[in-house]
Amino acid sequence: MNSGRVLITGGAGFLGSHLCEHYLSAGWDVVCMDNERTGRRANLAHLESNPRFTYLHQDVTIECDLDGDIDLIFHLASLASPPFYKAFPIETLDTGSLGTRNCLELAARKNARLIYASTSEVYGDPLVSPQPESYWGNVNPIGPRSMYDESKRFGEALVTAYQSSRQTNTGIVRIFNTYGPRMRPDDGRVVTSFLGQIIANRPLTIHGDGSQTRSFCYVADLVDGLVRMASSTEPGPVNLGNPTEEISIRELAERLCALFDRPFVAGPPQPDQDENDPKRRCPDISKARAVLGWEPKTAFEDGMRATHRYLESEFHDSKNA
Repeated sequence: MNSGRVLITGGAGFLGSHLCEHYLSAGWDVVCMDNERTGRRANLAHLESNPRFTYLHQDVTIECDLDGDIDLIFHLASLASPPFYKAFPIETLDTGSLGTRNCLELAARKNARLIYASTSEVYGDPLVSPQPESYWGNVNPIGPRSMYDESKRFGEALVTAYQSSRQTNTGIVRIFNTYGPRMRPDDGRVVTSFLGQIIANRPLTIHGDGSQTRSFCYVADLVDGLVRMASSTEPGPVNLGNPTEEISIRELAERLCALFDRPFVAGPPQPDQDENDPKRRCPDISKARAVLGWEPKTAFEDGMRATHRYLESEFHDSKNA
C-alpha cells in the first residue's frame, strides 16, 4: 500500500501521533480518532492545517461508520500506562473488547487491513526469556494489572476470530517498552519518571531492588515496524521491541545519570508496586527480522537525549503556564 486512507484510533497519543505524522508525510489521507482521556490533541497541532488530516474526538467503544473508503486501520486506542489503566479498569476492558470489535467490524465492511496493537504484557511475568511469540505467558487474570493484560489478550482472540471466521485482513503486533518524544510526563513509566527526576534534580525512585529488567525501543524504530507490518500480509503475532537494550531498572537509572552528567542518587528504597510486575521483559524479534526485515537501529544515547529534550521543554512550558 503506497497511499490511501488510514484510520488511527488513539491517534492523539504517544505512538498514534507519530503514526499520523508518518502517513501524512507519505501522502495518505489520515483520520485520527481519540477520546482524549490520555491522548493530547496538542500532539497533532502541527498536522491540523493539512487538508488530508481529519480529527474525530470520539471514543472507539462507540460504533463508527466512516464515509468513503478506508484502506488501513491501526487500533492503538488503550490506556497503556499503569496509573491510567488502574484508575480506569472498566474503560480499559471496554476498549480492548467493544473498541476492538468496532474496529474489526469497520475493517470487514471496508475491506481494510487492521493492525492491532497488542503488548508484551500478554506474556505476564514470563518464565521464558527472551519471549518468543510461541510463548503462552504467565498472566494473573485477576491481578492488579489484569484489566490491561486481559483486555489485550481478549483483543488478540477477537482479531484471530475475525481473521479465521470472516477472513478479515488483520495483523497483531506485540509492542514492548517504547519511549521517545510525546510521552506524557505524568504517565508513570520508568523512562519518564527517571528523566523527570533528573530534570528536576531530584533523587531517582527505584522500586524493589531494581533488578527487574526491561528492553527499550525508540519510537521511530517502533513506528517503522508498525508500517512494515501494515504493508505485509503477515497475520502475526509479531514482537516489536529492542532485545539489545535489556537492562535492569537500576542500571537504567545509572546510565541516564551518566548520560546527563549528574551523580546517581537513589531515593529511599521503595517497596515493589506490584507483585505481578514482570521480573524480565525482553523480546525475541527473530520473526520480525524474518517476515518484516525489521530491527531497531536507534542508539540508546540518541533516543534518550531526544526524549530528555522533549520532556525538558514540557516541564519548562508547564512552569510558565
